[in-house]
Amino acid sequence: MNAPQIIKTPTGEELVVIPKADYEALLHAAEEALEDAADVAIYDERKADLKTEKPLPADVTMDILRGSSRLKALRNWRRLTQAELAATIGVSQGFLSDLESNRRKPSAQTSAMLAKALDIPGEWIEF
Repeated sequence: MNAPQIIKTPTGEELVVIPKADYEALLHAAEEALEDAADVAIYDERKADLKTEKPLPADVTMDILRGSSRLKALRNWRRLTQAELAATIGVSQGFLSDLESNRRKPSAQTSAMLAKALDIPGEWIEF
């Protein structure tokens, strides 16, 4: 950046003269700062949302990242087979398989039974 030239007007106001390239660089930096501030605001909002709900255990998150559905990851975390979990909540193993593969959606009652059987917060069962 070149040294700015400062000009004083007859009323005493000081004006700064800079090369156009420096002016454009300042505008670009200001735009980036606004984008960064918007990103920080989104991050802060989402972080605040996390405080209201219990985060998933790391093992569950890793299983999801490896491609498992949330329900399957939770079942694996509790070390249950599909047959065991299905029997616990009173549904067929095939129905549970359909839930895990997102081919079917559970009723509110089934979601509640899954949460209870897996001993997890209800919001963890999202379909």
